[in-house]
Amino acid sequence: MRVFIKIGALPLLRALLQSQQAGLLLVILLLGAVLAAFAGSHVDPATGRLTNNFLNPNTLIQVATDASFFAIMAVGATMVIISGGIDLSVGSVFALSGVMMAMALRSAGPLSAAGALGLGLAVCLGLGLACGLANGLMVVGLRVHPFIVTLGTMWVLRGIAFVASKAESILVPDALTGVVKASLGLGQALSPLPMVTMLVVAGVGSLFLGNTVLGRQVFATGGNLEASRFAGLRLGRVLVTVYALSGLAAGVAAFLGSAYYGSASCADATGYELYVIASAVVGGASLNGGKGSAGSAMLGAVLITLIRQSIRSLHLDQNYEWIIIGCAIIAAVVMDQAGSRLAARRLAQRPPEETPAPVGAAG
Repeated sequence: MRVFIKIGALPLLRALLQSQQAGLLLVILLLGAVLAAFAGSHVDPATGRLTNNFLNPNTLIQVATDASFFAIMAVGATMVIISGGIDLSVGSVFALSGVMMAMALRSAGPLSAAGALGLGLAVCLGLGLACGLANGLMVVGLRVHPFIVTLGTMWVLRGIAFVASKAESILVPDALTGVVKASLGLGQALSPLPMVTMLVVAGVGSLFLGNTVLGRQVFATGGNLEASRFAGLRLGRVLVTVYALSGLAAGVAAFLGSAYYGSASCADATGYELYVIASAVVGGASLNGGKGSAGSAMLGAVLITLIRQSIRSLHLDQNYEWIIIGCAIIAAVVMDQAGSRLAARRLAQRPPEETPAPVGAAG
């Protein structure tokens, strides 16, 4: 029995080690080990014990929190990338949703925590979904490349946020901030709710892509558009759905980010498009479509956040952040292309299987 378990576990262990997630986890652990070794330590004023500057609950949860806002958007954007598209408007959807939520809460006057939570969620999720639907409908209806459509909506949506807020930073009610920054029993200085939401969104995204018919159709659409059309797939519905989900994910991130930091402005999430696309690509999503996963996008966001954290912890010049992230994107794309070419070469070199003789044919 013991030998059977070991032999049966070998294929599973090999599959896990060869997966994209395993490679990302290994890189994250190695980078975390480097940070723990070189970040130094300090005396905890509460306990008087020597504490590592990186390897402690406060820093680890803060890293996860910093990653959560664009990791959530990366899950939605990864679905768009898998379908063969691109969404450059996620940062602007974040800004517009946050601004409109803050303005709605300000206009509503004093509300209970439950009332502020309900109104804030309704505005952010509803507006994010509407923006995503608009992107999808324009991509499908106008037959314009999604890069152009979402580049245009990126400017339009942020411009609407600028005009609506008059370039002011609008405060969010303390009751809402208290809900999002709840400690969940882990300690007064910890706020794990954004991290928990990130894990839930990544889990739901993985279930959608891997265990639903529509999720498999997303892969089919990005893998071979013409074959999917001839197979009878409703490509318009698939594309509108992934853009709507991308907008919805941006709305979720906007709600968490605005409530966590206590305010919203038209400048929020500026440049997040880079982090979101980088998270998806570093997580293994192919810009050619047909490849990617929600869990890997989340891990890609965590890795990029760790890179940013290492620059700060090791007291390096923060101007190198953009250089390092840009190199990471190029390296990920090059590795993806090399892997695709290697797989195609192996497939071409595989000897053809013998075709069995038809039933009833003469011997």
